[in-house]
Amino acid sequence: MATEKTTTTDRTDQGADLLIRAGAVHTQVPGQPPQRALAVRGGRIAALSPDPDGLDDWAGARTTVHDLPGATVLPAFDDTHTHLIYAALGAHDVPVHRARSIPEFLDLIRQRAERTPEGEWIRTTTNWQELNLAERRMPTAAELDRATGRHPVLVKRGGHNDVVNSYALRLAGITEDTPVPPGGVIGRDADGRLNGRLVDNALPLVERLLPTPDLAQRVDGLRVAGARYAATGIGTVRDCAVTPDDYRALLAAREAGALDIRVRALVSALGMTGAAQVEDLLDVMEDWRSRSDAGLWVWGVKFGLDGGLEAGATEEPYACDHAFSGTLIWEPEALVEAVEAVVRRGWRVGTHAYGDRAVRVLLDVYEHVLTRNPGLPAGTLVMEHGGLAGPEQRARAVALGIPVTIQQPLLHDTAEVEEGFWGPERVARLFPARGWIDLGAEVSAGSDFPVGRFGAMRSVWGMTTRQTVIGVKGPEHAITYDEALALHTTNAARLLGEEHLRGALTPGRHADLTVWDQDPARCTGDTLRDLDPTHTFVAGRLVTPTDAR
Repeated sequence: MATEKTTTTDRTDQGADLLIRAGAVHTQVPGQPPQRALAVRGGRIAALSPDPDGLDDWAGARTTVHDLPGATVLPAFDDTHTHLIYAALGAHDVPVHRARSIPEFLDLIRQRAERTPEGEWIRTTTNWQELNLAERRMPTAAELDRATGRHPVLVKRGGHNDVVNSYALRLAGITEDTPVPPGGVIGRDADGRLNGRLVDNALPLVERLLPTPDLAQRVDGLRVAGARYAATGIGTVRDCAVTPDDYRALLAAREAGALDIRVRALVSALGMTGAAQVEDLLDVMEDWRSRSDAGLWVWGVKFGLDGGLEAGATEEPYACDHAFSGTLIWEPEALVEAVEAVVRRGWRVGTHAYGDRAVRVLLDVYEHVLTRNPGLPAGTLVMEHGGLAGPEQRARAVALGIPVTIQQPLLHDTAEVEEGFWGPERVARLFPARGWIDLGAEVSAGSDFPVGRFGAMRSVWGMTTRQTVIGVKGPEHAITYDEALALHTTNAARLLGEEHLRGALTPGRHADLTVWDQDPARCTGDTLRDLDPTHTFVAGRLVTPTDAR
C-alpha cells in the first residue's frame, strides 16, 4: 500500500502546480519505460523524470506535492459509450437498483409517493436488471398501481425499456386500441391486456409528458454523477444519448463549476424516423459549435438502428421465439438520408447496431454514405456496440475505416438476460475484442451505463477475463491488460480526435491522470475488478472527493 505525504515547499520561484513522485508513472507511450516523477503546470503535463527526485526543481511556493513511493500513475480513463445524463437523473430518482424483490421495489416507490405531491411524476433509477429480483421479471402496471394510484410512475430500465403504471398510461392516452409505433412495442399480458411495458420507439408516447426537471437539481445531479465516474478512474465520458434539454443542463453545470469530468456529447436522434426531423435537430445544434471548450463539446449525432437486449436485430431467430429476430428501427434508405444530413453539416455519427443483422445493415448504410460523400474525415462514422459482429463484418468495418465502441460491462451484467433471448452460443460471441484488435480495427471501450456498471478497472478486468454474472463467456475473445488499458486511453482519445491532447502522459498533453495504491497490472480476480484509484486528476485538478466513493 502506498503511503502519502502531501507537502507545499517554501521556495518562492514559480514552479509546478502539482508534483507527483510515484513508484511508476506509465505514460502509455510505446517503448517508454516507467517514469517516477511528473510535474503539472497550467493544467498540462510539464515534465517527467525516471528519477523520483528528478523534478524537485519544479517545486515552488504554490506547488502541491504528493509523495507516493508505492503508487502507480496511469492516464485517466475514457468511457467511450456511456450515459452520464442517466446517472445524473438517477442521483435524485427512486433507487430501485437496491431492491432484491418486487415487493422491495414497490415499497421504494411507495415511500417516495408518501412525500411527493399528488399528481407529480415519480421516476426510478435505470441501472437495474429484472433477473436480480427474486421474481426474475419486471413489475407490471397493476403492481405499480399498488405502490401508488395518485402519481404517474415511470420505471426505466436502461435506455430501451419503460414500465409505467395505469395513471401514466391514461395521461398518455394509451389504450388497447393505440397503434404500435414502427420500431416500438406496447406490452400486453397473456390475456392481451396492457401491462405497462414500452420498448424503443414506443417510449416517447409517455416520456414526452415528463416535466422538465428543475435546472438546479439537474446541475447537482451532474455534479454527483461526475464525481462517481471520477472515483472509478474515469476522467472523460462520451455520452451517447443527449437531448437538447440535456445539453443545456450540461452547459449550466459547466458554467456553475459542477462538471468536473470532460464530456463529449452525442445528441440523440433516437425516436426519429426521417431526415426532416434530423434537419430540425441539426438547426438546434448550430449554436453549440461556438460554445465548446476542452471540458464540454458536441461530438455528433446518435442514431439507433436496432433494439437492445430484447430487440437486437439478428440474422437467426431468437432462442426464446423462433418467429422473432429483433427490430430494425430505421428503413436503410431513410437512414442513409439522415446520416448524410448530419455529415454534410460537419458533424459525426454514432449508430447503435447490436445484433448481427443490424451490423450488416449499418455497414451497408455507411458504405452508401461514404460512396456518396467522398473525402469524409476518418472517424466520421462510428459503430456503437457491434455486439454480434462476425468475422466477415469485422473485416468489412475495418476495410471501410469504421471505428467501433465495445462495452464489456454490458455483457457482464446482462449475460443471463441475453441467454434467454439469444442462447449461450451467441452470447459468448458478443463484443469480440480479440478479433477486432487482431484485424487492426479502431476499437475503444466503455460501459453502456446504466445497462453495464461503469468503472475503469471493472472494464479492464472484464475484457481480460470475459467473466460475467453467469461465468466466463467466450474466453477466446479475451485481450491482455495492456490492450484493455489502451482501449480506454490512447485508442479512446484517437476516437475523439484528441490523441494529441489526452490518452498518454507526455509534456504538453492535458494532465488527466489517475493514481492507484496498487499496480493494477499485478492485480487479479476480484481485486482488479473492485480496484478504484486514490486520486483522479482532470487538467491537474483533483476531482475525487471522498464522498463520491
